[in-house]
Amino acid sequence: MIEDLELVLDAKAMLGEGPCWDFRNNILYWVDIEGKKVHMYNHISGEHKQVQLEREVSAIIPCIKKDTEFIVTLDNGFHFLNIETEQLDFIADPEQNLEYNRFNDGKCDAYGRLWAGTMCRDGKTKDAALYCLDNAGKLTKKISHLSISNGMAWTSNNKYLYHIDTPAQTVTRYEYDVETGNLGKAKRIIDFLEEEGFPDGMTIDSQGMLWIAHYGGGRVSRWNPESGEKLTEILLPAPNVTSCTFGGKKLNELYITTARSGLDEEKLKQYPQSGGLYKVKLDITGIKTYLYQN
Repeated sequence: MIEDLELVLDAKAMLGEGPCWDFRNNILYWVDIEGKKVHMYNHISGEHKQVQLEREVSAIIPCIKKDTEFIVTLDNGFHFLNIETEQLDFIADPEQNLEYNRFNDGKCDAYGRLWAGTMCRDGKTKDAALYCLDNAGKLTKKISHLSISNGMAWTSNNKYLYHIDTPAQTVTRYEYDVETGNLGKAKRIIDFLEEEGFPDGMTIDSQGMLWIAHYGGGRVSRWNPESGEKLTEILLPAPNVTSCTFGGKKLNELYITTARSGLDEEKLKQYPQSGGLYKVKLDITGIKTYLYQN
């Protein structure tokens, strides 16, 4: 599959992350956390727009009511963002007293609730957590004692939530009640200790297989969550691969974000397209991205 890999944008993002496909208008939204930017890539026209913010932004998800309104996680909590006026409206910051934490990955479930986790900047302490912002704007802590809350995915039948805590190098499966948003029993299903790099962002395909980005490992791998077996992998010309999502009209294109952050001058010479947005066409399809319903 490496032959099909395409550099879509040589964006040179410091920390590209959080790709989110809006099926309504064929636009891929993603962020540069350290660059404090929101990126918008039009799959049809090839147009690329950016919005410069004043704070680190780690996730962006379209709101279902208005195509100009988005929900974002900044380093200081949840906000609404008008993509045209660039106006931010504060919602909540559950960790305003934890100065060494910031928000990280975020996604919506089938009911349009936003799940977003935080991370300890040292990656070692366990003061981070995973939160859920429901449709009425109520915020609930769902998982505590995390180091770096990262990739998430739900099964198509909504019975399970998969979640990554990066330093633990595991993928954990939680029983999931889509009606209430409650989590049940947890089970570790994938061990990353023998893999190149650390597990970062994650998505799921229509066959129920997980696609995981390897930060520091220069690849994306596909896994069977039932057996814990790695099925295949895609190598990239960038060591720090951060996340991936399915897009395109047929949802058969895997968009992959990467980062320049953490690479010294020698590594950047070796991998000059680090921080780029990549795409690979597959014979497998993904699942539509859920939007925020407020």
